[in-house]
Amino acid sequence: MRLLVTGGAGFIGSHYVRTLLAGGYPGHETDRVTVLDKLTYAGNRGSIPAAHPRLEFVQGDICDLPLLLDLLPGHDAVVHFAAESHVDRSIESAAGFFHTNVIGTQTVLEAALRTGVGRVVHVSTDEVYGTIDEGSWNEECPLLPNSPYAASKASADLVARTYWRTHGLDLSVTRCSNNYGPYQYPEKLIPLFVTNLLEGRRLPLYGDGANVREWLHVDDHCRAVQLVLDQGRAGEVYNIGGGNEHTNRSITDRLLQLCGADWSMVRRVADRKVHDLRYSIDDSKIRAELGYAPQVPFDEGLAGTVAWYRDNPSWWKAAKDRAVRT
Repeated sequence: MRLLVTGGAGFIGSHYVRTLLAGGYPGHETDRVTVLDKLTYAGNRGSIPAAHPRLEFVQGDICDLPLLLDLLPGHDAVVHFAAESHVDRSIESAAGFFHTNVIGTQTVLEAALRTGVGRVVHVSTDEVYGTIDEGSWNEECPLLPNSPYAASKASADLVARTYWRTHGLDLSVTRCSNNYGPYQYPEKLIPLFVTNLLEGRRLPLYGDGANVREWLHVDDHCRAVQLVLDQGRAGEVYNIGGGNEHTNRSITDRLLQLCGADWSMVRRVADRKVHDLRYSIDDSKIRAELGYAPQVPFDEGLAGTVAWYRDNPSWWKAAKDRAVRT
């Protein structure tokens, strides 16, 4: 099989690519991979192998239809990770999120349709559902996004649905909970707090820290994406969860302990706009249909993530330096 992976130099996409090239997905040990990535501030060429006999890297924009029409022939499937994904940035400037996440998705799907690509997985987020006080969202819940980022992803999900419904494209959508793990750009909560602690800098905790998120190790997420690519049904949405609900305060406390620090390193900052209180997804569908189950225990995965950032300062310090210049 020959795969096009959009956003393959980003956090989740690069993990998928590294695992695939390492033979981590049974039956795909000889697959060839083309990574298409624009290398914006959050894309890092150093997150995937510099050279590999089964890897081709193309720097380019998913909104560039002529590029995609030239690139896609000969590929069997597309795994579409590429997206602008940081809520805070979307609140400050929403236009780029709608351009990349909506127009970019439509462009990728149009190119796949025109060039006869047989299979597409569109990777989305639980944030499209909004916020939930109790219980968990299943795939039939309405899309009620509250931030520009979430709205752009919900819009992209609907675009994806139309390419299945209107054109018969063999496409599935995945919606995952919050990911964590190595190689994550240090603007999200866990890598930001870990790298700040490693630099001796304080942690900016929003509000009272009571916001609840469900956490999923990036390795579990990527295994689920591969299951959906291989076995998912066309036109279906699959929630991917980790079953680990924690408040931001609880995550902060765990990170302080892992880094040998205390609460004097935390500073409370004004809460951001539209800060959803709680996310929780019901992933019983993918478990029942495809046999998915997360394998990385949360405490073990979190400790391993902290250790990775401790051992790889050159990677994240360069990433933070890019953020300053962006």
